[in-house]
Amino acid sequence: MGSPVPAPAGRAEGPRRQAVAAAAARGLCRFAQARGIPASPEFVLDYDVIEAFCVAGLPGRVSSARGACRSALYRLARPVPGAPGQRATPFAGAAVVVFGIGAGLRPAELVALRGSDVSRHGRRVSVQASGPATRVVPVTPGYAGRAAGLAAAAGDSHLVRPGRADRGYKNFVTNFARTLAADPAAPRLGLGRCRSSFICGQLAAGTPVGELLAITGTCQAESLARYARHVDDGTPEAVLRAWDRRRQAR
Repeated sequence: MGSPVPAPAGRAEGPRRQAVAAAAARGLCRFAQARGIPASPEFVLDYDVIEAFCVAGLPGRVSSARGACRSALYRLARPVPGAPGQRATPFAGAAVVVFGIGAGLRPAELVALRGSDVSRHGRRVSVQASGPATRVVPVTPGYAGRAAGLAAAAGDSHLVRPGRADRGYKNFVTNFARTLAADPAAPRLGLGRCRSSFICGQLAAGTPVGELLAITGTCQAESLARYARHVDDGTPEAVLRAWDRRRQAR
């Protein structure tokens, strides 16, 4: 098959990191060749191919070894150009923003989200968040239409990296966000930043504390106090802390 995968750059790579990247690249090439994937970087270093390799092509490897392999291959994939549909799924990047800022989902909730988990009733769009803090979250009006459109396009598939993937990997969303094109001067996209924007928006809008706790899957109002200091004319920190004290006194 040759070596369609570019060699690891030595500038910021130590010998061990280079060895891991080289071994991962060889394994990925064999995996791609066995499945008839064209032997060129834009196909072999497609993020879905990498994810499939990390799930199905590393039998017996522990989670940390899979994570090291995945990170090495993502670094190799970052500078490789590719035609639409051969790189990261376009609407998956939009899903990070829409359901992060528009619904305040946590990483594990976003990774598990399918198009069928989004419902629409008139102008109201809601998301069924799964996991320990299962709940229904109304999408903010500015993102509701886009959320409904993304869900319709995905159908029953996952909204972020559809297909087979190791969704229990803790850096799944973080690593995916790094693959997205962005203005170098813009802050790095992260789901924590998106969720913070959602919570701050709700505080600024004066959403009742009990309702805000429910839609964010948060147990204590004091957990929201650190966001309140960034919001002018919103729910103040003292009100959030007092809400907890009143509930405990009941």
